[in-house]
Amino acid sequence: MKISVGSDHAGFPLKQKIVTFLKEQGFDVDDHGTHSLDSVDYNDVAVDVAKSIQQNHAERGILICGTGIGMSIQANKMEGIRAALVHDKETAKLTREHNDTNVLALGGRIVDHALALDIVHLWVNTEFSQDPRHQRRIEKLEAKE
Repeated sequence: MKISVGSDHAGFPLKQKIVTFLKEQGFDVDDHGTHSLDSVDYNDVAVDVAKSIQQNHAERGILICGTGIGMSIQANKMEGIRAALVHDKETAKLTREHNDTNVLALGGRIVDHALALDIVHLWVNTEFSQDPRHQRRIEKLEAKE
């Protein structure tokens, strides 16, 4: 699976850990930056990662900013993107099983980095449940785009 990853300056330290972790797990990672602690606008990075999914260059994306809030809001403005802001392992699992999310948003200043790696591990390894009620709800989301 190819995963696009991006962060702003506040999420940069955690992004570096996530990129390394994903590569160690055998995932193909496309790093959309940022590549330093220099200030950047989270919006631009979120759009780049979302576009990579829209254009089928990646199956999923992970976005990290200070809180994860800005990234998740921006990503969800993009057609076909279902981004979820996650702070714990249970919601990481359920957002994949029930909502078939294709973007994970994390707060680099909010979530402990060890926990964040556990969240990423669960999220990338959990499949959509295919339960008809969940599929029906996904279709309703898509109809509103």
